[in-house]
Amino acid sequence: MSEQQKQGGSWVAIVTMMFIYGMISFVTNLAAPMGNVWKYQPGIEGSNMLGMMGNMMNFLAYLFMGIPAGKMLTKCGYKKTAMIGIATGFVGVAVQFISGKVPGTAESAVVPFCVYLLGAFVCGFAVCMLNMVVNPMLNLLGGGGNRGNQLNMIGTTFNSLAGTATPILVGALIGQVTKDTAVADVNLVLYIAMAVFAAAFVILSFIPIENPAEGSTTEDIPVFAPLKFRHCLLGVIGIFMYVGIEIGIPATMNLWLAAKDGPLMTSADPEVVKNAATIAGMVAGTYWFLMLVGRTIGAFIGGKISSRALMTFTTAAAVLLIVVGTQTTEVASSMPVFTGKTFVMAKVPLTGVLFALCGLMTSIMWPSTFNLATEKLGKYTAAASGLFMVMVVGGGVLPLVQNYIADQAGYMISYAIPVAALVYLFVYSAFLSKPPKNIDELVR
Repeated sequence: MSEQQKQGGSWVAIVTMMFIYGMISFVTNLAAPMGNVWKYQPGIEGSNMLGMMGNMMNFLAYLFMGIPAGKMLTKCGYKKTAMIGIATGFVGVAVQFISGKVPGTAESAVVPFCVYLLGAFVCGFAVCMLNMVVNPMLNLLGGGGNRGNQLNMIGTTFNSLAGTATPILVGALIGQVTKDTAVADVNLVLYIAMAVFAAAFVILSFIPIENPAEGSTTEDIPVFAPLKFRHCLLGVIGIFMYVGIEIGIPATMNLWLAAKDGPLMTSADPEVVKNAATIAGMVAGTYWFLMLVGRTIGAFIGGKISSRALMTFTTAAAVLLIVVGTQTTEVASSMPVFTGKTFVMAKVPLTGVLFALCGLMTSIMWPSTFNLATEKLGKYTAAASGLFMVMVVGGGVLPLVQNYIADQAGYMISYAIPVAALVYLFVYSAFLSKPPKNIDELVR
């Protein structure tokens, strides 16, 4: 193969991996707006907790697959693991599509709902595997160094854009959620996901990709060994808290805004009522868009401001935004919401504006928590990374608890969950994240 052919193949692989980076977010963020469809089906109607079960199943897969995915990476290599993840993602989305074809009854949609949950669980396995692969593959394809880092930054942009587009697209397809809304109404989204997975599988099968170089240590580090360091143990718990915050804020906001007794469906403006799910999806999408903005800002200031300072400020600011937001549900406001092409002004409670702004704050919390938890860990860093992947399950557990509370006590009360998690991260970053003074001796 000529050098020119190799370079052409690399660029095709790079573009493919960019789309896969986006699909990780696309598939993950599909669960929350899909919950808006399922929660009003017969036998499920009105339960926010059941509406979030798809999200729970998606993240629950990380608990089972986090560590095995790392072992698969070592045994099968990066390309084969990526292809297994892509194929698994196709199957998971296909099962969700099939759930819309499984007949229910006039009294109960429990059977098709269970099929949907199975599909969400399979998709969770897929995104877990792909999360383990995408970063190092882009780094390899970029040749490492600054070029590899640049490709990963671009991949993060694709990830955020896909996360922004998902609730907007689902909301635009269903308009107003009623008991007659069906999974088939969002088939276009599922078709797109399956097409991207299928194309990526075919393309990668023809592209030769070498494995990145192994780490500098060949020592077999026990999986839980990093937890003997307090700053790592508390940081691993912090990752659990963070992912629950990141998912819970916009997902619950989406359910609240589009609810039958929510601020949009009870609006005096018939156009707002008609497009309640669309507007709710746009507001949730704006949260994810602001995460993209925050990540871009973070890339510029990350070298000048410490992770500890960033975490302390953003967690405190997010608590303030949520607390004020829960008290302003009756305050009318307009906000620019991102439609996927441009911004339009939408009439929403001030609460929606403040909750969407939380996206700016949560945008830097994953890398900052990772940096704090792995500071000076040396040879234990890889093992700690595997534990972080397992604790992504927090993105399923905390939103599920939050929406159980929403069912029992109301949406705004449920935001006590992300507030409590943010307070934990604030205390961790401000007071408990420093490694022991003798850590250099301990990691030898």
